[in-house]
Amino acid sequence: MMKSLGQFFILLLFWPAWLSAAPTADQILAASDAIRNPGRPFSVTVTLTEFQAGVQIDTSTLVSYSRTQQQGGQFSSLIRFVLPARDAGKLMLKNGNDMWFYDPVGKASVRLSPQQRLLGQASNGDVATVNLAKDYRASLAGEEEIQDGERRKRKAHKLALTAIAPEVTYATIDMWVDAENNRPIKARFYAESSRLLKTAFYRRYQPQLGVERPTETVIIDGLNPQSVTLMRFSDYVARNIPDAWMQRDFLPRFQAE
Repeated sequence: MMKSLGQFFILLLFWPAWLSAAPTADQILAASDAIRNPGRPFSVTVTLTEFQAGVQIDTSTLVSYSRTQQQGGQFSSLIRFVLPARDAGKLMLKNGNDMWFYDPVGKASVRLSPQQRLLGQASNGDVATVNLAKDYRASLAGEEEIQDGERRKRKAHKLALTAIAPEVTYATIDMWVDAENNRPIKARFYAESSRLLKTAFYRRYQPQLGVERPTETVIIDGLNPQSVTLMRFSDYVARNIPDAWMQRDFLPRFQAE
């Protein structure tokens, strides 16, 4: 009895400190990753629309099939081009930090850079599913009140992300995560030279595969704010994705279901 009481009082002594323990920057980043990305294999339709000074000038539709790798926990993604018709059937594969493009006309796959622009301000790496916590080291840069993508004020953790490996899409990222629920709000992406490449806002949260996720990302050019690309995410489906789909040699044999 006395031993139990002693254990109880020791628990009370340390309980307040346990309750007040703040999450680390890496934990906040991982929590925001889990909101952006389902934790199981899935497909999603991605529609890219490019605007210049508010006028639509181009659009493209893709379907991304993603699953986590058995080692490392990063995503692999197979991306199928749907529209425009001239691009239908083309494929991109991102396996870890390696990326390839396959054109069924030439029947050859060529290596791609994740930093290369796909459409407007969206790069190849932007359309592939990525867990930032696997590729970046995070530190807490402060707490700020900012406007989200729908112009509402939010209290946010500001995270400073530094790339762990040189092959990732961006050298550094500033990211604002909602202090209340870990939803990603805003991010700024930088080159190695520290030049601002683009700013992104994550918005239009809707229930998708059991979690409210951002269904739109607005990407604004770092030099020209009149150059904007909208990424829309729709038709999330949990599905079985074979290992073979994530192999470069399989690209010529891929058939959409």
